[in-house]
Amino acid sequence: MSYRMIYDHTKFVLEKVSFDPFLFRKELRKENKSLLPYEIEQLRTWLEDFTNEKPELQQYLSIVC
Repeated sequence: MSYRMIYDHTKFVLEKVSFDPFLFRKELRKENKSLLPYEIEQLRTWLEDFTNEKPELQQYLSIVC
């Protein structure tokens, strides 16, 4: 699987589990380990936008370093 596919898969999974903060946190931790440094930065940017209207998920932004 290419890295771009991993990044896209990560976003897909996080979108699907965003209804449950516990699952979101769990998946974010898991997915964070499989990304390259530049992808982590992209993910952080995406997460900031994605969680903008989901305050219950914003607390997990710190997982992505």
